[in-house]
Amino acid sequence: MRRRTALVAAFPLMLAAACGTAQKSAPSASPAQQAAAASAIKVAGESGKKPTLTFPAGKPPLTSSSQKIVEGQGPAAKDGDVLTANVTVYNWDGKENKSPGSDYDQGKSEFVTVSPQLPKALHEALVGAKPGGRVLAVIAKDNLTADQVTQAKQQGTDFNTTSQVLVVDVVGTPAKAAQGTAVDPDVSGVKLDNPGGDKAPTLTTKTEAKPPKKLVVKTVIKGEGPKVKADQTVLAHYTGKIWGTDKEFDSSWQRGTPTTFALNQVVKGWSQGLTGVPVGSRVLITIPPELGYGKEGNKQGGIKGTDTLVFVVDVLGAV
Repeated sequence: MRRRTALVAAFPLMLAAACGTAQKSAPSASPAQQAAAASAIKVAGESGKKPTLTFPAGKPPLTSSSQKIVEGQGPAAKDGDVLTANVTVYNWDGKENKSPGSDYDQGKSEFVTVSPQLPKALHEALVGAKPGGRVLAVIAKDNLTADQVTQAKQQGTDFNTTSQVLVVDVVGTPAKAAQGTAVDPDVSGVKLDNPGGDKAPTLTTKTEAKPPKKLVVKTVIKGEGPKVKADQTVLAHYTGKIWGTDKEFDSSWQRGTPTTFALNQVVKGWSQGLTGVPVGSRVLITIPPELGYGKEGNKQGGIKGTDTLVFVVDVLGAV
C-alpha cells in the first residue's frame, strides 16, 4: 500500500514544510509583529463556504502568525488528532495576492493531521480548533528551514518575497477507531481480537491452513457512514500481516496515527476491498499475491511474491 498525505499533495508549501524533520521554533519577529500579520488580513464569508481575503496595501511583512477567526463548537483539537477540513490558500506577495487553490473549488474536503511537524504558525492555529471553526495561518520563511524555502521556490513559491496564507475551516474530527459490536470474521486460519473503544484490534495469522485464492472481505464492525467511493481519499487505521507466519509488515496503529491514501493509488486488493465499505467499519481483508504486490513482492516489507496478505482495516473517513 502506498501512503499519501492530502494536504501535502494539494499545496506546494506543505510539501516543503510538512515533510521536513525540523522547523524554526523561534520566529525572528516580535509577538506584536506576528499578531499584526494575521490581524491585518480581512476574511469575509462564513465558515463552511469559500472565504474571500482582503490584504493590506504594500509588501507582506514576511513574518508568520496565526489567528482563530471563528471559534466553533465541540472538542478542541490536540496533537495527533486528524481533522476533516476545507483549506484555502493565498500567496501574499503584495501584488496580486492570488489563490493557487481551495478545497471548495475541488468540491471535497481533506484530512489534516495536527502535528508539531507542521510550520509553527499552522500548528498553533490548529491546536484548539473546533468543528465549525475557522483559523488563519500566515506561513513565512521564519517558520521554515533553508531547505524548505529552497524546495518551495523550486515549486513556484519564493518565501523571500512572499508569505503563504492558509484559511482552514474545520468540518469535524473522525473517530479514532471503528465503534460498535464486533463479529467473528469467520476466516479459517485467522484470529482477530476486538478490545473495543479506541484500542487497536489484535490480528493473528499464524496458521497451517491454506490461504484463500481469491480476495476475501469480511465486515467485523459495520459503520453507519456513507459508502467509500473508488476515487476518494480514505482515512484508516490498519495492521497488515503475512498469512501463515504472523509477521507484521506494516501498522498505522504502531505509528500512533491513522493514515490517508487515495483509494485509486493503492494495491488492487485495497482498492477493490474497500470500495463500497461504509465509513466507520472495521473489515478483515485477505489479499492474494496477484492483487497485492504481485510476483515481485515487496523486499522492503519482507513480502515474497507468493505471500497472501491479511489486513484489519478501520475505515475512519472518506473525502
